Amino acid sequence: MSDNPTIAPKIVVVGAGAFGTALAAVAAASASANVTLLSRREEVAAECRLTGRNERALPGIALPAGLAFSSEAAALGGADIVLFAMPSQEHRAAAQQYGAAIGADATIVTCAKGMEQSTGRLLTELLGEELPGHRIGVLSGPGFAADIAKGLPTAMVVAAPDMAVATELAEALSGPTFRLYPSTDRIGVQLGGALKNVLAIACGIVEGAGLGDSARAALISRGLAEMSRFIAARGGEADTVRGLSGLGDLVLTATSHQSRNLRFGIALGKNGRADGRGGELVEGAFAASVAARVAGDLGIEMPITEAVAAIIDGKLDVRTALEQLMSRPITQE
Repeated sequence: MSDNPTIAPKIVVVGAGAFGTALAAVAAASASANVTLLSRREEVAAECRLTGRNERALPGIALPAGLAFSSEAAALGGADIVLFAMPSQEHRAAAQQYGAAIGADATIVTCAKGMEQSTGRLLTELLGEELPGHRIGVLSGPGFAADIAKGLPTAMVVAAPDMAVATELAEALSGPTFRLYPSTDRIGVQLGGALKNVLAIACGIVEGAGLGDSARAALISRGLAEMSRFIAARGGEADTVRGLSGLGDLVLTATSHQSRNLRFGIALGKNGRADGRGGELVEGAFAASVAARVAGDLGIEMPITEAVAAIIDGKLDVRTALEQLMSRPITQE
C-alpha cells in the first residue's frame, strides 16, 4: 500500500460478479481511492463503461461515476490493494493468470468464502503459494452484494497478518455505509465464512422439510460449536465465531432468502436429496465435502457438516440424515 497517506490508494477488484462489483462500487463511492473493476470478459467491462451499470451482476443499480472498468491485466500495474472477488474454486487459476501483472508491494485480499476443494487449503494459503512475497488478507462477514451496492448499512471484517495492515485495509476499503473491522485471525475469519455456508444449507434443509424454527435455532447454536472446534484445530481463534465473520454471517445467511446456500438447502429439504444446483454458485456445497474430509483427518466431530456433505454427495437422504443427527448420544452442552 502507498507509504504516503495523502495519496489515494489504487484499488483493483478482480472479478466483476455481484460481490466484486459491489465492493468496487462502495470503495469508489468513498472518493478516497482510485478504483478499477477488472472483468475477465471485455463485453462486461464495455457494458459497464457504456451504461454505468453491471446489469448481469447487479441489475438496476447505478455504479459510481468515478469507478473505472477494464478487462486488461495491465490495469493491475501500480495497484496498492488487489481484491480477489471471484469464486473460491477459481482463485488459483486467477492468481496464475494475473500474478505477473501485480506489483511486488501490492496487498492481496481474498473476498471469497470457501476452501480449495482439491487440497482443503485456505484461500490465503493458496494465494501465498501462488503469489509469494505479498501480504495476504481476507474480507468476510455478513453482507449481501445488493445491499452493499445500494448503500445499505453493512459491517464486515478484514483480517491480515498484523493489525497495522488490517487497519490500513479497513480504512482504505470502508465507506460511509460500509464499515470494516480489522482482525489478525485470518484462519478464523476464513473458516467462519466457509462453514457458515454449510450451516446455511443445513438450515435450508430444515426449512424445506418443514421442521420448524426451533430446529433451525438448534442447528445454528450447535453449528457454531462445530465451527469453533474446527477453527481451533486449524490454528485459529475459537472466539472469532462470536463475531461478524461467524455468528453475524451465519444469522444472515441462514435466515434470508437472498442466500443462495439457504435456497439450495430448502430445495434439498423439499426433494429429499441433491438434484443439481440450478445453475447457481453455492459455495457451501463445495465447502461441506472439504470441511468434512479435513475434520476427519484432524479427528474432529462435525456431525452437521458431515450430514450436509453426505446429502449433497448422494450418500444419504434428508430423512436418514436427520434421524442420525437426532439419535446421536446425549452429551453435556
